[in-house]
Amino acid sequence: MSKEMAFITGDFVVYPTHGVGQVVSVETQAIGGTEIELFVIRFERDRMTLRVPVSKVRNSGLRRLANKKLMETALSTLRGRARVKRTMWSRRAQEYEAKINSGDPVSIAEVVRDLHRNASQPEQSYSERQIYEQALERLACELAAVEQIDTAEATQKLEQLLAAA
Repeated sequence: MSKEMAFITGDFVVYPTHGVGQVVSVETQAIGGTEIELFVIRFERDRMTLRVPVSKVRNSGLRRLANKKLMETALSTLRGRARVKRTMWSRRAQEYEAKINSGDPVSIAEVVRDLHRNASQPEQSYSERQIYEQALERLACELAAVEQIDTAEATQKLEQLLAAA
């Protein structure tokens, strides 16, 4: 196992499609007669536990929390101008979902920025709102873990940045 993929119990990690979780243990299970070492990750928000084979960590996209510099880049992305393509909503929605599921904080910040609506702007469709809230929640959870604050405080910080942009 490579050094950067060595997680220990208590580490906060990001799984691309589920967001921030915490390694609760490393266990060995016999699957099909083969002993497999697994990271057991708990996602408190979803009340879900995920087991990722140690040998599949790199392919799964599991990673450490973003460092402060990467998070600062994501936050500065929020301050930029929204770039909304004039393509069909269904295609844009797929692109936004792919960015959210990439697990990359900067890509997720782009989705939040592009779908954010000020009071003066028209209402969002239900699906736009759903994607926006999913991206905002994912980014807030990682920001909260990086800055060691609670998720509500992180969400408030993100919304203040968006309002100021």
